[in-house]
Amino acid sequence: MKLKQGNTEIVKQELWQDKFRLDLYGLLKKNAVPILFAVICIIGSYFAKLPLKFLLNFIIIRMCRNSFLVLSLIIPVLAGLGLNFGIVLGAMAGQIAVIAITYWEIKGIVGFALAALLALPLAIIFGWLTGMLFNRAKGKEMIAGLILGFFANGIYQLVFLFFVGTIIPMKNEYMLLSTGVGLRNSVNLKGIHYALDKILEVRISGLEFPVVTIVCIIILCLAIWFLFKTKLGQEFRSVGQSRQIAGVSGIKVDKIRIIATIFSTVLAAWGQLIFLQNLGTLNTYGSHVQVGTFAVAALLIGGASVTRATIGQALLGTFLFHTLFIISPLAGKNMLGNAQVGEYFRAFVAYGVIGISLALYAWQSSSKKRTVEE
Repeated sequence: MKLKQGNTEIVKQELWQDKFRLDLYGLLKKNAVPILFAVICIIGSYFAKLPLKFLLNFIIIRMCRNSFLVLSLIIPVLAGLGLNFGIVLGAMAGQIAVIAITYWEIKGIVGFALAALLALPLAIIFGWLTGMLFNRAKGKEMIAGLILGFFANGIYQLVFLFFVGTIIPMKNEYMLLSTGVGLRNSVNLKGIHYALDKILEVRISGLEFPVVTIVCIIILCLAIWFLFKTKLGQEFRSVGQSRQIAGVSGIKVDKIRIIATIFSTVLAAWGQLIFLQNLGTLNTYGSHVQVGTFAVAALLIGGASVTRATIGQALLGTFLFHTLFIISPLAGKNMLGNAQVGEYFRAFVAYGVIGISLALYAWQSSSKKRTVEE
């Protein structure tokens, strides 16, 4: 009897160990990307030899500057639209509003608030048009969003290079090119520089925290969390899981997809405003170009996928991605004697992680399709 009990205990212990190994393997497999980049960040930080306080201050700045933009991607992912490269249009809406309030010389938090208000209807229109396009390109939304961004950028440049100063009246020698037609490549945003960040700033142990900006990010996180608890949020999830089943259930699938796209575009517009007020300078023809790529890369580095994204993954990805941005030039210089290596590595990370993610998604989709057919 004692022998049997002893054998039973051994079997239970072995089963528990096997279960632990499986759980650990599953956890590592599920979080392989963020773990890999966390290790790269630790190694890079060692070789960069930056003072910890200096590094943390830069991370706080970049987190506050970019988190809003990355969080704007979550709703489309859960609604089945994939990674919304179309947030570039939202960034354009924010920049148009910033150009307007700079021309009118409306400064401070009033100017920032007015820019957010002006960007809202523009972002809604851009989001609606993007959503209409996505409904005509079901299953290919990411490519459609990427190409749409290039197309919209062409129109944006046409307007601000040739229409401003001719069809669109504007007389401001500090904003226009010397010919009087077209905006300058760089516009000084000193009127709204730190308009949000400097409302309330707290210093703790040498670290500076822009409290109001952080509160705005927290409010957005809570709003997204609450949204997915509502009826509309459940419809987003249903459409994301299966358009066919959602349609049979009485959900207006195309309408829900457009609403999700509008949400994302509006949040991206406001995110770009937060980004620009922190930066203090508008690169008229370049500030919006990489918005979609960098935000998508940050989300994927946090462990998200084409079909699943969480608030935690968005914030973790923003932290890891921008930590790499800070340390990689110095790490490259100290390791190989050339800071440019770090710049190449950043570009490789941004585009490489997107490419790998899309390849994995395509492979998983084809595997599921073969399984269903068999």
